[in-house]
Amino acid sequence: MNIIEKIKSKRARVGIIGLGYVGLPLAIEFCKAGFQVSGFDVDEGKVEALAKGKSYIKHIDADRIAACGSFFYPTTDFAKLTETDCIIVCVPTPLNRNREPDMSYVLNTTRVIAEHLRKDQLVVLESTTYPGTTDEDMRVILETTGLLAGQDFFLAYSPEREDPNNQDFSTGTIPKVVGGYTKQCLDLACSLYGHIIKKVIPVSSTKAAEATKLLENIYRSVNIAMVNELKILFDRMGIDIWEVIEAAKTKPFGFQAFYPGPGLGGHCIPIDPFYLTWKAREYDLSTKFIELAGEINTSIPYYVVEKTVEALNERDKSIKGGRILILGLSYKKDIDDVRESPSLKLIELFQRKGAVVDYSDPYVAETHKMRHYDYKMQSVPLTVENLRQYDAVVIATDHSQIDYAFVVAHAALVVDTRNATKGIATKGNIVKA
Repeated sequence: MNIIEKIKSKRARVGIIGLGYVGLPLAIEFCKAGFQVSGFDVDEGKVEALAKGKSYIKHIDADRIAACGSFFYPTTDFAKLTETDCIIVCVPTPLNRNREPDMSYVLNTTRVIAEHLRKDQLVVLESTTYPGTTDEDMRVILETTGLLAGQDFFLAYSPEREDPNNQDFSTGTIPKVVGGYTKQCLDLACSLYGHIIKKVIPVSSTKAAEATKLLENIYRSVNIAMVNELKILFDRMGIDIWEVIEAAKTKPFGFQAFYPGPGLGGHCIPIDPFYLTWKAREYDLSTKFIELAGEINTSIPYYVVEKTVEALNERDKSIKGGRILILGLSYKKDIDDVRESPSLKLIELFQRKGAVVDYSDPYVAETHKMRHYDYKMQSVPLTVENLRQYDAVVIATDHSQIDYAFVVAHAALVVDTRNATKGIATKGNIVKA
């Protein structure tokens, strides 16, 4: 039985490399559709938890993993890639300290796949990257086996579009863009995803699919940068940016609301635009618009810190030796994902100024080692006694379950970066930043 027949009949075994915020929901969907799924990860702790039907991601219920039953086989043994028919790569694509693409995860994973590649397999990359990664960088590595892409094995790209804890859209309902190295590669990938995604959108090439993901996130990055810059300007003019946005979005056409914050977070918007900026240098182009947006968004945590320092000074308090509570460690509300969270940068900046910094987050009980940070901190409970210990509480993430009226009532100073205190009676202790 050839691969197209296996996919159509759901007899194809799916291998997913990277069981994180992208790979795990994907594995669950394929299991629900009746596919046998092998999940590959280098983290033995994750694999062990998943094998027991447990979840290590707060917004993914353990019941969903347990429901996969015998259809799901998590493992750290990458030699078992030979047993799979379709291999989907969902590994990180971070930036290094020079804000250049770190492609080590994708390329090293591709080398591992090459060690176990056989004829009639489909390889799909989902990690966000620059145009050319799939049919140039990955293909060259995979073809060192002597097998040819589009002939002996098949190659495609389909950008992940996960939005953790989004109540309106899930893995299966978010339209899926797919590009193939050849027409047959495209058809195979579309057929595979068609079993679990309501709407599959084929495009002309892997490069077009790669560029689609970058456009989506650059669009958001640029617009967020614009409102962040306006926030600073309007603050000096005595205008509330949040009121302006609410008024502007009453226009039924030609306007989409974007909101300011303490800086960008998550695995996409703070990172992806720089992949295109880096790649553009090959074509002797400087992506000034994208880079300017990146500069503005990167500067916002510094603005929040300075606003806090000013507010403390007005109250005859010094930042040096002052006690600061960061309210919310995750990068967005109601999840436990702290990747690239602006809260991490805020902690660093406040500590640099000599402040004693703690955090409180109902979703993140303690910090763990990350690429750039290793704080070894634990979440502080929001009690009256605790709140009164701090010179300032900085609302960095607007989790729904936090009682902001309670915070305002008992904190000496509240620096609100998310408009979480809207409509709450103030004692003159709320500062917007």
